[in-house]
Amino acid sequence: MSVRDLADYPWDAVVPFRELASRHPQGLVDLSVGSPVDPTPEIVRRALAEATDAHAYPQTVGTPALREAIVAWYARRRGVADLRPDNVLPTIGSKELVALLPTLLGLGPGDIVVHPRVAYPTYEVGARVVGAEPVAEDDPALWPEGARLIWINTPGNPDGRTWTVEELAAAVQRARELGAVLASDECYAELGWEGRWAQETIPTVLDPRATGGSRAGLLSVYSLSKQSNLAGYRAAFVAGCARIVGDLLTARKHLGLMPPAPVQHAMAVALADDEHVAAQKELYRARRAVLKPAVEAAGFRIDGSEAGLYLWATEGRDAWESMQRLAELGILAGPGPFYGRSSGEHVRLALTAPRERVEEAARRLRAVAG
Repeated sequence: MSVRDLADYPWDAVVPFRELASRHPQGLVDLSVGSPVDPTPEIVRRALAEATDAHAYPQTVGTPALREAIVAWYARRRGVADLRPDNVLPTIGSKELVALLPTLLGLGPGDIVVHPRVAYPTYEVGARVVGAEPVAEDDPALWPEGARLIWINTPGNPDGRTWTVEELAAAVQRARELGAVLASDECYAELGWEGRWAQETIPTVLDPRATGGSRAGLLSVYSLSKQSNLAGYRAAFVAGCARIVGDLLTARKHLGLMPPAPVQHAMAVALADDEHVAAQKELYRARRAVLKPAVEAAGFRIDGSEAGLYLWATEGRDAWESMQRLAELGILAGPGPFYGRSSGEHVRLALTAPRERVEEAARRLRAVAG
């Protein structure tokens, strides 16, 4: 297919609700997009400034310092102690990798790309760009023959679904039966809130308890946009099967997909510092503690959402009606239909507005509950 065959960018449909919400006397509270609003940590900004004499082309493979920082981060934060530099590769944000992975793997017509039923739309877009068939399915037992690439998202965007080690192990086994690459989008892995994830580290698909002792066919994708407020830096990476990572590196060299050298330096510094990550998580925790009970008091049910950056909420009616109701309160949400056919009655509320705006949204929601 060509880019002309892609649907219009879905956020255009939200414009009328934004206009309505913006007319509220106390102003708009925008909870629609998961774009960080908090400052980039000073330690990271200093690192970027230190590396601005970037007169030479950057390394597609990543600097040795960055690759070692990624390896050390997986050992320290994700429980994966045996990665080597040839298992990791920096990317220009994670969205480009999600969209381009079917292309980089050589997929095309006749191939199947599996993605979650409730999912960020880029998984499907990446499949359609190469003419592959996207299939929405969460149950590994139902993943179809002919699947070449299987995406899972843990914690999920928008629903916060988080896979246990046991579930990951079953997914790995099924993907290998099918001969498919299993790619796990794990960008919210530092943001666990409820149940076991309030205490336990959210596992990666590369966890040795899930891999059966082999990383063959497995990829873990991570971004610093959320944990370190680096969305504007486009700072992410992929790790896993050395053969696949090597193939991706070769293709990315030919395509010129090189993270800028100052960004690579800043990434290495960010990955080595856990203090700013903990501080950012507390900011999101505080906003969530204010917003969640107010949303529930206004008549919404929160589904999933035990981890991640969003509240996945429903009133049990059409999502666009909920969008209208919230917009009349000056609150802009993300419509569930953007995230799959099974999401027609949900809206997504992000924790990325400033604390005072989250408190204002909560005040309005409590007022209508009252």
